[in-house]
Amino acid sequence: MAKSKFKEFFQLGEVANYFIRVFQKPDPGKPSNFNLRMMHGINKISILMFLAAIIIWTVKRCS
Repeated sequence: MAKSKFKEFFQLGEVANYFIRVFQKPDPGKPSNFNLRMMHGINKISILMFLAAIIIWTVKRCS
């Protein structure tokens, strides 16, 4: 029972799915508008900045 709760806690299904979708090319069959494209663009920038900050923090912390 405890192992299943631990495994469920670290499942990143929805989050990982979004990370994969946000960096893919848009589907031409789906309708898209300017606001949606800008939202995904800002999310891409924020994800990349967060990852860069984590890498810089880790390098500074380890040296």
